[in-house]
Amino acid sequence: MKELIDAIVAMDEEKAIALTDHMIDDNIDPMKILDAYRDAMAEVGRRFEEGKFFIPELILSGEMLNAASEKIKPLLTAANKSSKKKGKVIIGTVAGDIHDIGKDIVTLMLDINGYEVLDLGIDVPVAKFVEAAKDFNPQVIGMSGFLTMAYDPMKNTVAALVEAGVREEIKIMIGGGQMDNQIRDYVGADAFGKDAIEAVKLCDQWIK
Repeated sequence: MKELIDAIVAMDEEKAIALTDHMIDDNIDPMKILDAYRDAMAEVGRRFEEGKFFIPELILSGEMLNAASEKIKPLLTAANKSSKKKGKVIIGTVAGDIHDIGKDIVTLMLDINGYEVLDLGIDVPVAKFVEAAKDFNPQVIGMSGFLTMAYDPMKNTVAALVEAGVREEIKIMIGGGQMDNQIRDYVGADAFGKDAIEAVKLCDQWIK
């Protein structure tokens, strides 16, 4: 796993994909592989904030995760796919943040665990979250952000949902590299999820 993490952080796409293929062939738990990608992306995000990495590194690391997800998703789906949807979840990376790594993993895990997920993508404006909440009628909204600059857009989104009169009907969870329970309190969310498994557990608790 460390070798895979190091390859991703080093932007060695060929090695990262080869290691991923090797792990899949060896029947390594696919969630452990995704965890390695998540840990690598946390390091990529940290280096980006420190000015050591730039947009090209973010894009390339995202492409590596997407390639790995395409290989891993069928393995997870075969084991966990439910034909009946449990509920609706909106997810998106907030305005000013273009990270999609954690968001994509959470979307994948919610999907294979039986949730209908509307992925709004990255750099999502406040108004788009509100519009989607009205149109899609979700029970849960998940907001993702890797950077500290994501705090205020999250806070503003929650405030806009309150103003639109839909906040009381929707649970809100946040996640990402710099997120924790202190930030949860700051933005006014209901919960902080440290990983995709936690996000699924939260939805299972909230949606009966």
